[in-house]
Amino acid sequence: MAEANISVDHDEYICPLCLDLLKDPVTIPCGHSYCMSCISDCWDKEDQKGIYSCPQCRKTFTPRPVLGKNVMIAEIVEKLKKTRLQAAAAPTVPHTGSGDVQCDSCTGSKHKAVKSCLECRSSYCQNHLEQHENLFRGNRHNLLDATGRLQDMICSRHGKMLEIYCRTDQRCICMLCLVDEHKNHDTVSTAAARTEKQIHLEDMNKKNNQIIQKRVKDLQELREAVVSHKRSAQTAVQDSERIFTELIRSIEKRRSEVTQLIRDQERAAVSRAEERLEQLEQEIDDLRRRDAELKQLSHTHDHVHFLQSFPSVSLSGSTDGIIGGSHLLFDDVVKSVSQLRDKLQQFCSEETDKISGTVKTIQVIQSPEYHTREEFLQNFHQFVLDPNTVHPCFFLSEENTVTTYTNTYYSYPDHPERFDYAQALCTEGVCGRCYWEVEYSGHEGVYITVAYKSIGRKGQSLDCAFGCNNQSWILFSSPSRCSFRHNNINSDLPVVSSCRIGVYVDHSAGILSFYSVSDTMSLIHRVQTTFTQPLCPGFGLGIYSTAKLSSKINFTQLS
Repeated sequence: MAEANISVDHDEYICPLCLDLLKDPVTIPCGHSYCMSCISDCWDKEDQKGIYSCPQCRKTFTPRPVLGKNVMIAEIVEKLKKTRLQAAAAPTVPHTGSGDVQCDSCTGSKHKAVKSCLECRSSYCQNHLEQHENLFRGNRHNLLDATGRLQDMICSRHGKMLEIYCRTDQRCICMLCLVDEHKNHDTVSTAAARTEKQIHLEDMNKKNNQIIQKRVKDLQELREAVVSHKRSAQTAVQDSERIFTELIRSIEKRRSEVTQLIRDQERAAVSRAEERLEQLEQEIDDLRRRDAELKQLSHTHDHVHFLQSFPSVSLSGSTDGIIGGSHLLFDDVVKSVSQLRDKLQQFCSEETDKISGTVKTIQVIQSPEYHTREEFLQNFHQFVLDPNTVHPCFFLSEENTVTTYTNTYYSYPDHPERFDYAQALCTEGVCGRCYWEVEYSGHEGVYITVAYKSIGRKGQSLDCAFGCNNQSWILFSSPSRCSFRHNNINSDLPVVSSCRIGVYVDHSAGILSFYSVSDTMSLIHRVQTTFTQPLCPGFGLGIYSTAKLSSKINFTQLS
């Protein structure tokens, strides 16, 4: 009985992350619901920051909320699944297909209509069409093939056929409209207008087919490029492995040679030392024997024997000193090997950086070259500033697309993402190709920024200031000065006359470009690098300066 009373739309129970019916639904503190696995995976990526946010409303939580299954939502989802299965198993009506027009006169099961009557404003199946023809045999009605757009062919104001096309207002009208509000307008019959439009349609179709052919060719070339790219990468890996193996073998050979050299020198030096040891030991034995003879002679009382024996016990043997400092020589060898290691490591690091830079420039798809504003606008995205990041002296307006740096301290709530510097970031990040425009006013200028969301927020260190670290890139523009800064390295640029700046990012290609927007697009500065995180647009402002994120309405006004 409970199942029969369910009247909610299953879309209300779709997980915003996986876009499927909720599985093991959980409700987080802000009230939004997700699959247990989806929100867990999302928050696992935020563990390093220690701040966990709702993917929908961006509300943050600290510490990480404990997730528990929402039993009520889980029961509703299960019932919705059963209702969906029952609807899928329900029998279909055999008389009409999904694209067929139903007969307006059939009761019960509707049959397929074959004709529609403009006078009766109804559609008929074959049986009811014959009855209609018999009924109006003396006054034949205007019939046409069955259409579901019958009401669209009748003037909603006068109830007459739309037989005239008004070129002035670009719309279909009836005869009464022609003598009323469309008097003196440029008009033709709908048939003539169709002929004109048909020519234009055929031209469009021709161009479309040309585009299709071009895209098919591009598709084939891209597939071939992917295959070639993979083949080239595999060859590069194999060749690199071979070269590094040869390098390792060469180093191993040099290591063996140095080791052998040390061992050979060790054996030669030790052999000489051992020979000298034997000599020293023999000399010591001789000296001790002579010492004993001298002591014995010194104690004799026979003067004649003393005098006769004295010359034969004179001292003999070498008096040369022995220097045993060869270990110092091997310390010098270790020092030389260490220096060789340091030089090799430095050389490898420098060459690896060069190789890395070369590798990162290799792309299957190159970033397209845009020249006109219309081409850039194909990648337009509307950004809004995140109120949780703005400096307390920033005044937000126009639905968070405009901010002004004032001397008033606004009572924004404390938030871990709020900047202590006079700057702010938008709510969304950029991962693909994206274009947006910024208008500014004020003599102090604007710092147009892209930055990683991981940039510091609190304190006055350079880690938090746009352009003064390796996590942000800024273009500063004012009526009197223009410059670019990244990682606290500043580059002066020519002054830009326009107060509208276009920003283009191709994240995968590592391209960041700034343009002066007026009647034409003029490149101000371009960066080619490697982005490791999504880029978030933002502003830094001078006092009393204003920055505005342009919208599609602004584009329409300029075009």
